Amino acid sequence: MSVVVVTGASRGIGAEIARHAARENWKVCINYSVSVDEAESLVSEVRDNGGTAIAVQADVGDETQVKRMFEQVRTELGPVAGLVNNAGINGAVCRVDEIDPDTTMGVFRINILGCFLCAKHAIRQMARRHGGSGGSIVNVSSAASKHGGPSTYVDYAASKAAVDTFTVGLAKEQADQGIRVNTLRPGATMTELSVRWAEDNPDWLDWVMEQVPLGRPAEVSEIASAGMFLLSERSSYMTGAAVDVCGGWVSP
Repeated sequence: MSVVVVTGASRGIGAEIARHAARENWKVCINYSVSVDEAESLVSEVRDNGGTAIAVQADVGDETQVKRMFEQVRTELGPVAGLVNNAGINGAVCRVDEIDPDTTMGVFRINILGCFLCAKHAIRQMARRHGGSGGSIVNVSSAASKHGGPSTYVDYAASKAAVDTFTVGLAKEQADQGIRVNTLRPGATMTELSVRWAEDNPDWLDWVMEQVPLGRPAEVSEIASAGMFLLSERSSYMTGAAVDVCGGWVSP
């Protein structure tokens, strides 16, 4: 079995990707920052269903913690062959002229730097030049990288656009090392956080659905299925690509 690290995997899209990966016989590292109970519960669920999983705490924006996580994964599960850069935060919901610089820098630290740091330490186990056998990296972006998040989360959208560009550069850089890198771009998805947000802000969901040709938000399983396609050998001739799973919101 191959080993995959899924960041921000205690809930939402990350958790569902971890479930899918375990069902496809990956050994899974479920990374979390603060949600230890949810992460441990997911580990138990995976193990109860015959899979292999561990939970590892690490702030993806802190290289010391990221390095420790990848070393622990190698020791407990084996060398990493897959990485899903899913960890991300939204920041504040506001217009650009109202942003708090510290909040915005926090968004960039997790959403952008976190992808770089996790990719760095995954590559050090995957790349041929480091004695690895290659691998697959999936960076989770957002439809916001294309629609821009006006009046709500332009900083978040900009961070995800950076992830899109990072994917292209990293894919070209690492192709000769046997590493494929692709972007998964979800649209409105009914994660636990989105469900609560929609309940508190029903006008938001109505506005989103007006933009989505399929007329409904995604279920997390639909996003996870696309993520697993990119992670697996089913997408063996894809690298540097972005797959929009957004009901047509920003496609093409």
